[in-house]
Amino acid sequence: MSIFAIVALILTICIFIYLYYEYAGDAIKRRRTIFEIKMLWMGTKGNYEDAIMKQFNVGTQPYKQAQKICVLTGGNKGIGLGVLKKLLECEMTVVLAVRNPKEARESVEKNIDASLIQNRVSYEVCDMFDIETVKRFAEVVHQKHPRINLLINNAGILPAPYKVTKEGYISQMAINYLGHFMLTHLLMPNLRAGAEAIGVKSRVVSVASNVHEVGLINYNDFHCKNYYRASMAYANSKLAQIMFAYELERLCRRENWDIQSFAPHPGVVDTDIFQKSLVNHIPGWKRFLFKTVEEGARTIVYAAIEPELEGKGGAYLTNCLIKAPVNDIAHDDKECEKLFKYTCNMLNIQNFGKENFNNNEE
Repeated sequence: MSIFAIVALILTICIFIYLYYEYAGDAIKRRRTIFEIKMLWMGTKGNYEDAIMKQFNVGTQPYKQAQKICVLTGGNKGIGLGVLKKLLECEMTVVLAVRNPKEARESVEKNIDASLIQNRVSYEVCDMFDIETVKRFAEVVHQKHPRINLLINNAGILPAPYKVTKEGYISQMAINYLGHFMLTHLLMPNLRAGAEAIGVKSRVVSVASNVHEVGLINYNDFHCKNYYRASMAYANSKLAQIMFAYELERLCRRENWDIQSFAPHPGVVDTDIFQKSLVNHIPGWKRFLFKTVEEGARTIVYAAIEPELEGKGGAYLTNCLIKAPVNDIAHDDKECEKLFKYTCNMLNIQNFGKENFNNNEE
């Protein structure tokens, strides 16, 4: 055994001894510490997988798809901005769902060349934290774009103090999962019309994360009222997203809808979502181990436009490869259906994807 291995072993033992004596008598502290260790492990594991699978993360070469219209949530910063740029390289029309259209426009025009933007980007108000603004945004899309071909559910939040919507939905679950669930429901008619118009199946792309592995679906405390940890709420919401993507694919097949559903994990990417996380305080970690925004956008765009994925909906992807989710519950069709029905009931959705917009839930 090398001297480095011995030192690492001794340090590991010391850390566990310290944690034991520090938190053995405090269940809450112990639970929080154990989960943060799990999250740090998931990040490290993600860094390792990104490194060894880098050769596959080449993405899809942009090709002309001027006939397609895409709705993209949160496309004015972070990974979303990288996704937007690649979609514009395909000459698509893109509708951005953003909280502040003025700030979003400024960000896009600052970071993307005007020759790519031209008149192909529109900015509409949509706060995924507020279900009512999601409904109003969907109405705007219905009026302006009766046919769409892509819906990319990208907007997300990780670090945040405990906050709930007026309905009582916790922020991570509301923004990462519930808002997108409602938006997908409302835009299903547009997606079906888009597929019929160009003869190519539409796609719903729900941006996932490898931290789904440590997520839980706790129906007794779905919104973390009894116990809250921002990273835990995030992991739970990402597991819910993957389960939704799987059940949506099954629904589309049952109904013979020409729509496919994918859940890509972009990798561990250097964005603002990590600004309050532990890794932000480790010198050099993000610079050397995290993906760039452009690299992170590749798998999402791959899921959105790659021709070879035709007929392969219901897939979780990482580094432009189809991979099975690690969390066992995501493989359980009955559990996915249970969560789907639970969510429909929570959001008062009576007939997912089928109702006329004007008769939708209030």
